[in-house]
Amino acid sequence: MKYLKLNDGNNMPLVGFGTFKATEQEGIDAVKHALLKGYRSIDTAAIYGNEVAVGKGIKASGIARDEIFVTTKLWREHLSYDEAKQEFENSLNRLDLDYIDLYLIHWPANAKNYDNWQKANADAWKAMEELQAEGKIKSIGVSNFFEEHLEALSKTSNVKPAVNQIEFHPGYWQQDLVDYCKKQNIVVESWSPLARGKVFENETLKKIANTHNTSVAKVCLRWIIQHDVIVIPKSTTNERIEDNIKLFDFELTSAEMSQINELPKLGFSGEHPLHWPDNVI
Repeated sequence: MKYLKLNDGNNMPLVGFGTFKATEQEGIDAVKHALLKGYRSIDTAAIYGNEVAVGKGIKASGIARDEIFVTTKLWREHLSYDEAKQEFENSLNRLDLDYIDLYLIHWPANAKNYDNWQKANADAWKAMEELQAEGKIKSIGVSNFFEEHLEALSKTSNVKPAVNQIEFHPGYWQQDLVDYCKKQNIVVESWSPLARGKVFENETLKKIANTHNTSVAKVCLRWIIQHDVIVIPKSTTNERIEDNIKLFDFELTSAEMSQINELPKLGFSGEHPLHWPDNVI
């Protein structure tokens, strides 16, 4: 496994395992299998409703806790100092862990849902900074934050976000935001790396996959990590779990990278941090 160094000095695996929709026994089995097949980063969130299953899967794997990088997230309806503290403890208890490696604000507050969205984000962030200082969280970060949210947060924060997890896939990779984060030394992490299945219909991606005798899925995942962006593919199928981590035995050419970069808009989820609750997650 390859790692990226975060701005706080911690190392995060370049390829992790996403658990959205992996619940109950299926979730336990998927997390256990992923860890036994070499994954060392597990991504969950309070809103996924599977933190108990993820925690059980981690323990069932028998892999030492200090070898596993665990991410969970604070839901956007709880963006206050007190709620952030309580929601973190709830997540920690459900996971049955002593600490979290990365805790993210899942979505930023917006003007539709908070009278003062800047203060809501800042208050939740203050709680996270304190939890980090107490050793309960190793790294703190955000998810789905635009530049305006990051700039506002920087005016009150003492700790810079280590990670910004955003929608990032062929056909929608938010290049300006990625460039901004990299200039700020904030690592970018991709969610929805396969564009909710839309990539499988694309002829350019099919052709590149054939060239490398591999799958469209692996071409997309490889494209993401060649951008130095962390990727967290999700599956509950053992064969796909095993295949999604095998990304280091081929490399896309610069021409292929450019072809994928230039694909027209494809597979955008429609989920937007300024518009919720018009969309679900």
